[in-house]
Amino acid sequence: MADAIRIQTQDFDVSEELALMRRGDGRVGAVCCFVGTVREAGGAEAVREMELEHYPGMTESAIAKMVDEARRRFEVLSSTVIHRVGVLAPEDQIVLVAVTSPHRRHAFEACEFLMDYLKTQAPFWKKETTHSGAHWVDARDSDDAALLRWGIQASNAPTP
Repeated sequence: MADAIRIQTQDFDVSEELALMRRGDGRVGAVCCFVGTVREAGGAEAVREMELEHYPGMTESAIAKMVDEARRRFEVLSSTVIHRVGVLAPEDQIVLVAVTSPHRRHAFEACEFLMDYLKTQAPFWKKETTHSGAHWVDARDSDDAALLRWGIQASNAPTP
């Protein structure tokens, strides 16, 4: 199966996506996936909604380069990256990163690498609305540090 990169407003079905990745490929010995969701966090700053924006074409191209780098580093048979945009509520799924590989170590590492890269380098802009108002959210220092352990320096895009 080829790599799949989709930016969409609609939700996704994780089990359906994983089954599609494995179907007809007897080389697959491991499937690893990460699903990110909108968390409320709680308190006065509890997230009421999150809005994600992107530049069509540019975002997919950046993610494709990231997938190519994962293939260079790890034994990846296929990958799926689905990222939702638009307005999302707490508990909604935001992102799916899934990888197939002949071996579990490569699947785990490739999935983690892709998520670390996606969190800091993909051109998405995130605005959180809380009880005290709306604000744009940048990558955290911990996200940049996670990427740095792969030998990649973060280059965050400016906030709109």
